[in-house]
Amino acid sequence: MRTLVEKAAKDLVTSKYAIALTGAGISTESGIPDFRGPQGIWTRNPEAERKAYQSYQKFINDPKRYWEERLSEDRDHGWWGELERTQPNSGHYALAKLEKTGILKRILTQNVDGLHLKAGSRKIIEYHGSIFKLRCTSCVSRFKRETIDLRQLKREDKLPPRCPKCGGIIKGDGVSFGEPIPRDVYQQSINEVELCDVMLICGTSAVVTPFANLPRISRRREATIIIEVNLEPTPLTNSISDYLIQGKTGELLPKIVETIETIRQEQEQLL
Repeated sequence: MRTLVEKAAKDLVTSKYAIALTGAGISTESGIPDFRGPQGIWTRNPEAERKAYQSYQKFINDPKRYWEERLSEDRDHGWWGELERTQPNSGHYALAKLEKTGILKRILTQNVDGLHLKAGSRKIIEYHGSIFKLRCTSCVSRFKRETIDLRQLKREDKLPPRCPKCGGIIKGDGVSFGEPIPRDVYQQSINEVELCDVMLICGTSAVVTPFANLPRISRRREATIIIEVNLEPTPLTNSISDYLIQGKTGELLPKIVETIETIRQEQEQLL
């Protein structure tokens, strides 16, 4: 384990353009349950999973009714409030520190919880959107959730909300099942994985596409080093990743950062 941590640290120190891909596994250590794990939200409530798969089609068919149902169930508000109270863990802070030192150029995250932002990271692509934002389905402009009073619009019978820029219909920024990845996010992500020479994959099961395809796109460039930091092996482990450091991201990522600091101190002493 120590040898692999040292290897990852050296690969990152010598990188020219390192990026990180993160998934639910980095946020479960902050107390946010995953969806399909043993105690996952959908494992315990299969009906919630069924509704999630139907959500986007409901929006397409009748956006007004979609918003009325979401607001009457108060589902978003409760989930939003819970996430607002959740704090980043040491894994999030380690990635933020890697960004601050200039090593990590971008984080591509599947998570909608905003914890990377809370931890201090700024160069983030939220691949599946953010629960704290709304997005126009026409021009893809995004707005902070609190800037549009959804309940007032419901009281005034003015749902669905409309984009103040182009008049398009607004939905939550979170990407639903069956919904295409927003075109700006998709293109930015492709640009990043084609540019990187080191990819750090942290806490993702690598089964949800198209996000899971990003390491495969990067693998086309033989010079790219792909490092997994995951609790368990994934479909990437044997055929795509160069090596797996197995364990919790909240424990391993800080160790990698500490090792990088040691390497840099040794380099400075030689100058």
